[in-house]
Order: sequence, then C-alpha cells, then structure tokens
Amino acid sequence: MTVGPVEPRAKPPAVSASNPPEATPALEALYRGFARELLVPLWTEIGDLMPTHPRSRAVPHLWKWRNLLRLAEQAGELVPVGRGGERRALALANPGLDGRPFATPTLWAAIQYLMPGEDAPEHRHTQHAFRFVVEGSGVWTVVGGDPVPMNRGDFLPQAGWNWHAHHNATASPMAWIDGLDIPFQYSAETQFFEFGRDRLDAAERITPERSRSERLWGHPGLRPLRAPAAAAPGSPLLSYKWAVTDRALDDQLELAKEGHEGVVEPGHAAVRYTDPATGADVLPTIRAEFHRVTRGTETAPFTETGSSVYQVFDGSGSITVGDRTWSVTRGDLFTVPSWTPFSARSEAGTTDSDSGALDLFRFGDAPIFEALRLHRSTTDEDPR
Repeated sequence: MTVGPVEPRAKPPAVSASNPPEATPALEALYRGFARELLVPLWTEIGDLMPTHPRSRAVPHLWKWRNLLRLAEQAGELVPVGRGGERRALALANPGLDGRPFATPTLWAAIQYLMPGEDAPEHRHTQHAFRFVVEGSGVWTVVGGDPVPMNRGDFLPQAGWNWHAHHNATASPMAWIDGLDIPFQYSAETQFFEFGRDRLDAAERITPERSRSERLWGHPGLRPLRAPAAAAPGSPLLSYKWAVTDRALDDQLELAKEGHEGVVEPGHAAVRYTDPATGADVLPTIRAEFHRVTRGTETAPFTETGSSVYQVFDGSGSITVGDRTWSVTRGDLFTVPSWTPFSARSEAGTTDSDSGALDLFRFGDAPIFEALRLHRSTTDEDPR
C-alpha cells in the first residue's frame, strides 16, 4: 500500500470578527494552504494575541512553609550537594505553567537547604539572583571571594555572572529562599552558565560578621569615592541587614502616628531595596520590597502588569489574590500573577512579643516592564 504525504489539518474558518466569512469549500482550501505554509491568519487568533487586558497563564497559589521545610529537611538527609545538581533547592511550580519549575512566567522561587559543614560548589550564571532568610543563621554565601553572612531578615542580592558558593559553618542546617529571573532568561534564550572551583580557598571560608561589600557600601547616604568596578550591573551591596529594614519600617509608622501626612498609607509601611551607587533597583530584572501591615489594617487592592512572589516574614493574616483568599503565617509563600488584584490584612502576631503586624517580603519583575514602557498599575493616572 502506498501512503502519500499527510496533508496538514486546516484550522476551522471560525473567526472572532463580527463579520466572519461564509464557510465554503474555497475557504476550507484556503485554510489548508495556510497550514501547509505554516501561516496563521490573524483574524482567527486576535482574541488570544491581543486581549483587552493581561490574561496570565500563571494562577494565584499558596505554598505553606511548614510543608516546604519538612520536605527540604528530608531532602537534606537523602540528597547530597555536589557537582551537577549544584544546589539542594526545591523550586515552586505554579499550577498554571504546565509543570515547569517556575513560580510565574518570569520569576523563579525556591527553598534551598544546606546541612551542617556542607558546601554548595562555586558557579556563575547570567541569571540575576538573591537570597532572603526567613529563619536561621550560620551559612555564608561567598560572592566574588567575599564571604557574606546570612541571618534572619537579611536580603542578599547577587547580580548575574558573579562567581558564588555557599558554606555552612555551624552544627545546624539552614534554609532560605532563592529568587531568580530564570524563567525570563529561559524564554528569552539568553542564559549562560559556568562551573567554578570545586572548593573555596581557606581565606574565603572565614566567617566575618560583616562582608567587604558591607564595609564599603553599607553606610546610608554615603558612597565611596573610589570603589572597584562591578562585575555585573546590580547593587554592589551584597547584604541588606534586617535591623536596618526593621527600623525603617517602624520609623515610617511612628511618623504617621505623629501626624505627618503622606508618609505611609494608613497602617501600611513599605520600603524598596535599592542600589546605593545609583538609587535604581538592586537588580536589572528584579524589584524587591518589604511591607509591614499593622494589626487590623487591610491594604487597598493593587493591580499591576508583571508578576510577584511574596513570603510572610512574620505575623499572620489573610491574603486575597484575585478571587482566592488564604490565611497565612510565617514563612508561607504565594504568587500574584499579572493584572490580578492583591490585598493583605493583618490579624495577629505569632508570638506574645509580636507587634501584631503582618510583615511581607516581596519580589517582582517590574524593572523589566518599566524598561520596555509596558508597566501599568491601578495607581497610574495615564496608562499609556
């Protein structure tokens, strides 16, 4: 039996226009011709390609920290850290993104876990990254030979193409979250990766209380007149300490109590981590912020193009993302897809010493869309 070539299936001549053409044998033949030449007529796709507002494939989703930490602890007992796998990291996979290890179409978030005495080997990549510590201490990340301590509440950005490794110098395991722009660079097909040394030099395995970068750049309002050129665009300050962040938020709320208008939205203080050399975002593709919502306060719904990932640093409350509402506590992570309304309400503290505030760490992809003039939010007066 002779089998001829399989003719491509023609797309049905259904269109979204108000005046669709009449379905005829000639139109069917035309569509078959389109299919053979790998052509797609715009009139059949415009509704999907040009919707009236963003329609993200990602969906709002919540990951409970206690479950993530339990699984990370099990992985610590069973899975070694070494060349090839590189990191013992568990990535958040958004249910709407077909099983890919992506929290949103542009953002990666993972819990990383390092056992006592372990080293995560050195490598570098073009993806921009950071670490945020919700609990624990004892790990040093070594970026370009500079050992940087990691402690609860610290935010540690690291621009792409910097050599980096981690080592746990204590007798206890430690977990933290990693954030990167892996999905963005993956879809843009721009990523590079290189292995580094298998083991750090002895001078890099020290455990200083302050890194060289902090000693040079960690003085508010001051910048060195002479500083080495950065290896990549991004903040030269490798650690933003929790004590400074905490004080900044408290000061905002105190000023508001004293009657200074315009300092904060009522009951809601917020700060953005910035590059001390330029005042811009700490990373070219990632914006990082910290929000404090006082007890009993509910934030106004906020919507923007681009996506975000939040982690509850402390306190408890309820979060509404689109049509979903969750109760959240310390460590929980959740996603806010593009153009999906978000609001938060603080309910109570998790310990007797808590202020009752809901503390939220947030990172998102706004710098990408601002650079492309595609960022838009519900606070914009002129969406163009």
